[in-house]
Amino acid sequence: MVAVLNWGLGHATRCIPIINELKAVGFEVIIASDGQALQLLQKEFPGSTFEELPSYNIEYTKKGSLLKWKLLLQTPKFIKTIKAENDLTRNLVKKYDLSGIISDNRWGVRSDLIKKNVFITHQINVLSGSTTVLSSYIQQNYIEKFDECWIPDTPGETNLSGILGHKKNFPGNVKYIGVLSRFKKKKVTLIYDFLVLLSGPEPQRTILESILLKEFKNTEFRILFIRGVISQEKLENSNSNIKIQNYSFGESLEESINCSRYIISRSGYTTLMDLSKLEKKAFFIPTLGQEEQEYLAKRMEKLGLAPYCRQEDFTISKLGRIANYAGLSDFGDHPLLRDRLAFFHSK
Repeated sequence: MVAVLNWGLGHATRCIPIINELKAVGFEVIIASDGQALQLLQKEFPGSTFEELPSYNIEYTKKGSLLKWKLLLQTPKFIKTIKAENDLTRNLVKKYDLSGIISDNRWGVRSDLIKKNVFITHQINVLSGSTTVLSSYIQQNYIEKFDECWIPDTPGETNLSGILGHKKNFPGNVKYIGVLSRFKKKKVTLIYDFLVLLSGPEPQRTILESILLKEFKNTEFRILFIRGVISQEKLENSNSNIKIQNYSFGESLEESINCSRYIISRSGYTTLMDLSKLEKKAFFIPTLGQEEQEYLAKRMEKLGLAPYCRQEDFTISKLGRIANYAGLSDFGDHPLLRDRLAFFHSK
């Protein structure tokens, strides 16, 4: 069973190559999640078996500075959800006679009934400002409860996650599986000057959407605007240079990214992995209050790979800075993931 956290769509999309690889080596895969993450995976893997997990119902704030405290206040709800996950997982292990579990950041999806519990995260260290030591301790404590922890990155100094996924003394069950992406770089004709990829929890997704649409209102740039919402709602747009889609997935999204000169997006880790695989130039706008995204955006700029700004500071003129940066580069194909799957064959 592959269980995916519903916090934006990044956790779901980075599990797509894992599910594909599991199927390729002969495993029957049960896919478990909730909300939009579950809907996306149902579209990616029609005909597969799905289970709905308890929802964390993560609530964000309009002010980024208050996010940490908002999340702390939700701790009792998170603990309740983790227990509900654990109870349901016990039943699912028996229902499907599961041989293994891969949990992407769902702390409660593990079972003592089997000894093949894998936790996936790019954050051994969870950045949360003044509470980073505490949040990292909690994360590492949960990681140790699993049989293995897989980090979607490469070991060594040349890596994508920086201090998030690397530390001198990390839990002994940690393994690296290489940078994950379901995409491949293709030589295609460029159609769009910019591809806007929105994602993440509300209300910050909508706030950024409003800022960008206002800035691009009279633009002559050719723009594809993917809102990142699984919905049939149509957004009004009077500029013929802007094409708006609610969502895109699979080969359609791969093609859209390949045929766009530059990408504008959040600096979520899955997005970085995808853009690295496709060797794209980008402009990042981290989610307010999300220390992880702010760290990754600053790191990309410091490495000379991509510029960024805070969403309240965004203007269309800032996009001219992209030309001064090298863009993200491919880490190459690594056999690490298939090697790691041998864990589920071992006795």
